[in-house]
Amino acid sequence: MSETGGRPRRAWIARLGPRGEVGLDRAASPRAIVEDAVARVGADPVRWAIELNSVVLRRIVDEVPVLGGSPAAVEMLRRGNEATTLRALFTLAEGPAAAPPTGEAILAGIREFVHRAIPLERVLHGVRVGHAATTEAFLRACAGLVGPEEAVAEVTAISRELFSYVDELSDTMIRAYLVEHEVWSTSAAAARADLVRSLLSDAAAADVDEASRVLGYNLRRTHEAVVVWSDSPKGGATLQAAAIELLRARSATTTLVVPVASGRLWAWGTVPPDGTDRTDGMDRTDRTDRTDRTDRTHPTGSWETVTEALSRQRMQAAFGAPGSGVAGFRRSHREAQRGERVERLRREAGRAPRYATAYADVAAIALLATDLDAAGDFVRRELGGLAARGAPMEALRTTLYHYLDAERSLVDVARRLHVARGTVTYRVKRAQEVLGHDLDDRRFALHTALALAEELGDAVLLPRDVER
Repeated sequence: MSETGGRPRRAWIARLGPRGEVGLDRAASPRAIVEDAVARVGADPVRWAIELNSVVLRRIVDEVPVLGGSPAAVEMLRRGNEATTLRALFTLAEGPAAAPPTGEAILAGIREFVHRAIPLERVLHGVRVGHAATTEAFLRACAGLVGPEEAVAEVTAISRELFSYVDELSDTMIRAYLVEHEVWSTSAAAARADLVRSLLSDAAAADVDEASRVLGYNLRRTHEAVVVWSDSPKGGATLQAAAIELLRARSATTTLVVPVASGRLWAWGTVPPDGTDRTDGMDRTDRTDRTDRTDRTHPTGSWETVTEALSRQRMQAAFGAPGSGVAGFRRSHREAQRGERVERLRREAGRAPRYATAYADVAAIALLATDLDAAGDFVRRELGGLAARGAPMEALRTTLYHYLDAERSLVDVARRLHVARGTVTYRVKRAQEVLGHDLDDRRFALHTALALAEELGDAVLLPRDVER
């Protein structure tokens, strides 16, 4: 298996190929790295590695969910795992000495895990899960491409080399984690993040004035919390600037921002108790404790400004209702998180994204969907045949939902859905036939089930163990 003439020392590596249609443009790695990989081992083996990475990534996130946390965090994990998969490919094709260094993608993931306070043992658990899945794939491929007389020796060699590779990788990751943890644990950012997490705990009994001093943020004021996220990795400074802009548009006089994952952060702003601009009544401390004060000429609480800013930067945000003191700080944050969860469920259902979500607008859905399995059972039981998938039944559900919501006004529903009154009449009649009972029977339960189906789609229309 020695390397001769620049050819791979294992000829079967060059015959690797994906099972499905996988383009090189689906790689998570930068283009230059992909092109170098193709030059070294060929396009088909690289496409095979890209496909394998998607399978391994799902297994890691399923078995160690904490390593995910947000779409952007999963994307970062995808880049790091693809880098390790390609390096494993090079190791087998060219030998350990020819494989390139671990790379920035993996080390960036380590920084992410440290900043999110993910324990080292969970990180290593993810490495073990990924190694097992990757080794299994290489061994399966080898068995199919190598003759029986060579298979035993080749499988033994692959197992040994991949074990040595992952052992070295684990050592590198441990060292990087400990170095980053040492730096992070002594930084002001870590102290602020730990203090905020303590304040969010029901068991927290922190000195409010001391916590305010450390955070540079007056916890005795009225707070509006927001969770800001993006499905693509964005720099922390970009997200932070966006969060401050959003809170200023909501009349916040001071802000507190805490990054929690790649592409996701928590933030709070001190706002007037009744939602009006009270900058003239600020005390001296509030005027000077932060440099990111609201511009006195900024429009008060402009929801249009918030939505426009999010749309421009391709981000989403969920806001909690304002609350006073530490209890309000905590409650508003929990509401913002519930609003974010509703939006993520809506996205899974294929609904158009809402850039800005106020908890007050989704509170009922958020509470009803706290137990998604129970919510799904309720929806399917109440709607019966009307819960079936497909465009025709979805049109009946949507029309009936708006019909009940509009107090049975055909004109109003026709205007909302941009259809003729006759179409509304037909759909309502047909929906009632599918239901098999009068609309006044269990009207509240029916309207509630329709609202859940309208917002969350398959998340409540299908049992959780059914393939979507």
